[in-house]
Amino acid sequence: MKGLIAYYSRRGQNLVNGTVQSLKMGNTELVAVILQKITGADCFRIEPVKDYPRDCYRCMDLARQDLQKNMRPALKKSLDNMETYDVIYLGFPNYWGTMPAPVFSFLEQYDFGGKVIRPFCTHESSGLGHNMEDLKRICPTAEIEEGFSVRGSEIRSELAAIEEWACKTSGAEARV
Repeated sequence: MKGLIAYYSRRGQNLVNGTVQSLKMGNTELVAVILQKITGADCFRIEPVKDYPRDCYRCMDLARQDLQKNMRPALKKSLDNMETYDVIYLGFPNYWGTMPAPVFSFLEQYDFGGKVIRPFCTHESSGLGHNMEDLKRICPTAEIEEGFSVRGSEIRSELAAIEEWACKTSGAEARV
C-alpha cells in the first residue's frame, strides 16, 4: 500500500510548556519527518497561501476566527496524484479542539473514498480533541483509523510511542 504523510505545521513562535518559544521546525513537521523514516511514505506539506501571523497569540486568535467562520483558506499547492495513495497519515496541531482551517481545505479538495486515513496531532494539553469526529464527518467514505496525539514538548521523549503507533497502523517494521 502506497502511503502519503500530509501535514500542516507551524514554525516560529509556538507555545511550549506554557511559554512562547521559537521553533525552527514545527512540532507536527518533526513527527512527520519521524513517520517518514519509519514508514517510507511520501511527504506533502499543507501550506496556506497566506500564513498565519508569526506572533503566537495573534495566530491563535486568527485560527479561532477561521474555525468559527468555517473558513477554507487557499493552499499554495495541491497533489495531482492523490489517487495513487492508499494510506494517508494526516498530521496537524490541535487548534481549538480540531484541525487548523488549512487542513480542512486540504481534505475538501480530494475524494478519500476507499482510502485509509491515520491521523496524528500535536498539542500542548488538548490531545485529539474532536478531530476524529470531524474527520469522519468530512471524509465519510474513508476508513479513519485510530489517531495518535503527542504533546509537542514531549516528541523527542515519545519516539517509541510514535514508532509503536506507526508500526501498529502500517504493519511496517521500525526504521528509526
